[in-house]
Amino acid sequence: MKFAFAFFFAQFTMVNSVKVVSGNSEIKGNSALGMKLLSQARKLEQDGEDEVTWVVGYSLKFQGCHLVQQWNNDADEDDELRIEKKRLIRFRLCPTDSCTVSDAAGCGDGYGDYVLDLNTYIQAYYEMAEKQIEYDCEYYLNNQCDCNDDDGKGDDFDRDDCEYNCFYNAGKEQCIDEDQENFDVEKYLACGQLELENENRKLEENEEEEIQYYVGPYCAEQGGGVFLGVFNEDSCSQFADDYEGKTTFEELTGESLPYSSESLVGMECFSCQEINNNEDNEDNEDNEQVWEECEAIYNSAGKCESNLAEGIMENPNSNACAYIEGVKITRSDGVVFSTEPRTNPVVTSFIVIFAMAFAAMCFYVYYLRTRLGVKKDTLM
Repeated sequence: MKFAFAFFFAQFTMVNSVKVVSGNSEIKGNSALGMKLLSQARKLEQDGEDEVTWVVGYSLKFQGCHLVQQWNNDADEDDELRIEKKRLIRFRLCPTDSCTVSDAAGCGDGYGDYVLDLNTYIQAYYEMAEKQIEYDCEYYLNNQCDCNDDDGKGDDFDRDDCEYNCFYNAGKEQCIDEDQENFDVEKYLACGQLELENENRKLEENEEEEIQYYVGPYCAEQGGGVFLGVFNEDSCSQFADDYEGKTTFEELTGESLPYSSESLVGMECFSCQEINNNEDNEDNEDNEQVWEECEAIYNSAGKCESNLAEGIMENPNSNACAYIEGVKITRSDGVVFSTEPRTNPVVTSFIVIFAMAFAAMCFYVYYLRTRLGVKKDTLM
């Protein structure tokens, strides 16, 4: 009986240790194999990068935020986290003329799928968004707001008031300059130490040491957004409180944490074509440029370009397709969810078979013991 149990346990362990990888299989995003494949995919891309001018006709479409946990090789001290969180953004490059905001997938054909670490994507995306807002506001001001202080204006004319009223009445609050010196979002797009005035700093109860807090982006619970949170260590893996650090931030500053309830990344289609400010240029098509940040995002990402239209680029890159397939995203219009990993059907089948074999072996052993017992009684 003990032998049977040991045999079954050995078989069960062997089955669970086997990784089955086929052409249609998915590799889990948080697996060591997946992280290794992604690293190799990026290396291959950097060794032979294609010209990325074709990206000028495509738009970024956020697909979801995914969280994996991995061993922290840099943890030396006892108080440092041994398991750190790795946050990844999955995004799509859709043809600009067919990319739609209402469709969570963005487009259904002619696209490429990509994955990149959260901090790199957010920093580049935020910088592009800020430049886009600056251009839109300047364009609206010059063409829709009559705020030039010319001879036709009265002595009581105030240019600042004119611009404020023009933007406010048009619903362009993002164009109104506000005092944001107390909190610079760009400092915390990567995990950064929270800077506070001395009078707002907390002291530990028993030690005269300042408690250091850090602010950085994190994935929403279902992966459909990216928010800012407050953390108590410099990898931004452990929240400062049970409310993603929002309570701690309010206690320290008396204000609400920006982007704690509004996502840093929207569901819009963000064109990779850089804005052309040269209005005198009659042939703009010959001067179309790719956003520098969009090019950086593309070059740094793991790529799956098997669905790109034929002829778009000479050498489509599909090195990260297996990894991206493991970062499962379920889409519905306006909502993005990260789904739980599915069980491996091959492993499940082997477990069932060995369980049945174990049960049959136990029955057979019981049968033999019973028969031997009957014969022994007969002889006596």
